[in-house]
Amino acid sequence: MEEAKGVVKHVFLAKFKEGISSDEIDKLIKGYANLVNLIEPMKAFQWGTDVSIENMHQGFTHIFESTFESTEGIAEYLSHPAHLDFVALLFPALDKVIVFDYKPISYIV
Repeated sequence: MEEAKGVVKHVFLAKFKEGISSDEIDKLIKGYANLVNLIEPMKAFQWGTDVSIENMHQGFTHIFESTFESTEGIAEYLSHPAHLDFVALLFPALDKVIVFDYKPISYIV
């Protein structure tokens, strides 16, 4: 196994509340994506919706993944005013969330 040096992924699973329109969700996703332009330690952002045929999503509808160079970068991101302002908009629209940070590890065979 080889651990990625420094790189940390921040994964956020979300289930939006009933009644939140797709337009509002799109607006929130654009706001989330824009954080990469406002917060220096945030190096990349990707998102998607569940397309699995296994139906094991437990009600979660969206996944968001951000890339950082270190756990310190995530700490800076979490306390950044732009992130705090965004969270104040996002969290009222959510029913439940899971957040998971990890360092990618590749298996070398």
